[in-house]
Amino acid sequence: MELTEIIDAAAGRIPCDLLLKNGRIVNVFSGEIVPGCVAVHGGCIMAMEETPSKRVIDLDGRTIAPGFIDAHVHIESSMVTVSQYARAVVPQGTTSAVIDPHEIANVLGREGIRAMMDSAKGGPLDVFVMVPSCVPATGMETSGASLSAEDIASFYPEPTVLGLAEMMNFPGVLFKDPEVLEKIRTAKNGRIDGHAPGLTGRNLSAYIAAGIGSDHECTTVEEAREKIRKGMCVFIREGTAAKNLETLLPLVRAENADRFAFCTDDRHPFDLLRQGHLNYLIRRAVELGLDPVIAVRMATWNPARHFGLRDRGAVAPGFIADLAILDDLRSMKVRMVLKNGQVVAESGVLDPRFVSAVKVEAIPSLRVKSFGIDRFEIKSEGSKKLRAIRMIPNQIVTRTEWILPKTENGRVMSDPESDVLKIAVIERHRATGNVGVGMVRGFGLKRGALGSSVAHDSHNLIVVGTSDADLRTAADALIRMQGGLVAVDKGEVLGELPLPVAGLMTSEPIETVSERLEALKQTARSMGCAVEDPFMQLSFLALPVIPELKLTDRGLFDVVQFKPVSLFGEN
Repeated sequence: MELTEIIDAAAGRIPCDLLLKNGRIVNVFSGEIVPGCVAVHGGCIMAMEETPSKRVIDLDGRTIAPGFIDAHVHIESSMVTVSQYARAVVPQGTTSAVIDPHEIANVLGREGIRAMMDSAKGGPLDVFVMVPSCVPATGMETSGASLSAEDIASFYPEPTVLGLAEMMNFPGVLFKDPEVLEKIRTAKNGRIDGHAPGLTGRNLSAYIAAGIGSDHECTTVEEAREKIRKGMCVFIREGTAAKNLETLLPLVRAENADRFAFCTDDRHPFDLLRQGHLNYLIRRAVELGLDPVIAVRMATWNPARHFGLRDRGAVAPGFIADLAILDDLRSMKVRMVLKNGQVVAESGVLDPRFVSAVKVEAIPSLRVKSFGIDRFEIKSEGSKKLRAIRMIPNQIVTRTEWILPKTENGRVMSDPESDVLKIAVIERHRATGNVGVGMVRGFGLKRGALGSSVAHDSHNLIVVGTSDADLRTAADALIRMQGGLVAVDKGEVLGELPLPVAGLMTSEPIETVSERLEALKQTARSMGCAVEDPFMQLSFLALPVIPELKLTDRGLFDVVQFKPVSLFGEN
């Protein structure tokens, strides 16, 4: 619009496109909820007074909030493409998302990032990109691609690219790895997101002084307090596997609320459809006692300001008309969503006219060297104890647990009665033949095996089970599908969810994916699995940047010591 048209529309000299009247506006600047109107013209908010307009919608006292902004999300973790993800989150009030496409980047490199960016064009969700900083996450695993500082910088001219995504390799920062430092130096606008679970003291100071401004990995109030005291913005995460909202929320007060934002990080389809997206986080925060306006601010103005998105995050003149119309701030039921001044969703349904027409085809990505069942064998070492990965419910961090393994004929066996299972990571990008094998405690599986090609961050194949034969059956099923999730027992596939887009996603409707995933989870429960979302938990057991003990295609990795470790200890 011409500036003269903006002034005339705001002043009421010419009619606006739309007037929302009889609303209650969440004012993220003043901290109030005030009665008022919102006049929209050319996709932007013109005025907060009743203004002559071509169309009028009477909100009958409903609440007008800014469209929600997810501060950090991996859309790939929803297992659907961007258009299907938008179908789920936009009707729930989310109009913008800051994504880190490092899942697909670890499989396909620059091509994967470009595919995510292209598939987001023309849809009802504004997708902003932080370019993956750690592809691969470490040098201790085999990924499908590698991004150099030059590769990363090639994306910065794009208008939707905001900076450098989560710097997971914090040891690389602290030990001044030349490649890591070069990536930091190239960061667009100096904007760098962090990823530093448990980092404290001088090491944290050094990490922040390097230019890293946020963190979404806090799991305790003490950790988050130190990080905000040192100037970081803490993204409070409530995903499917990692749930930190209830723990961290007591730290948020009116005096420091501007240092927090909400993010979902990794969230499965069932949770998106059943619980919600950022509207769920806001609702839970209010239920736990947070002031509703502060809760909304953490999902709108705070992430907008942190990322320099000056045109959104508030209901005020000059801001784009991305709006969530709510029944009230306690139920957070979203009645209507406006994107750029157009009603794009009502009563939880996205208007079909705004569903992206971009079609994402299957992208084959599995190259696995043939291997025998003997690759899953672990030879016992007498009376030596064995390092096992100890899972922690609802967290992606793990612990090291020393166990005396069950053995037969000189070989270590799964021991379902003691909740000790064999786990394996199979390299699937370069046909190296690498197979890392270990033991894990916490699944509760009594029979069969589970498998997935979603295994953060390198996304090799990961299988866990009660017998070597079922581990092999699960791996074979994943290879046949070109990626996905599977549950098997006694050589039979009991359920599967194919993910043909890089072994991470599918173009199927999100409702279909949710139904099939829930059926798989129910199958896992019938096999004795005690984990609420076993496939999400499984996917993080190969991530060697989250403490304490993880498994890659090259073997066990101690994240605290940041080095490979042997399976067995001393006597």
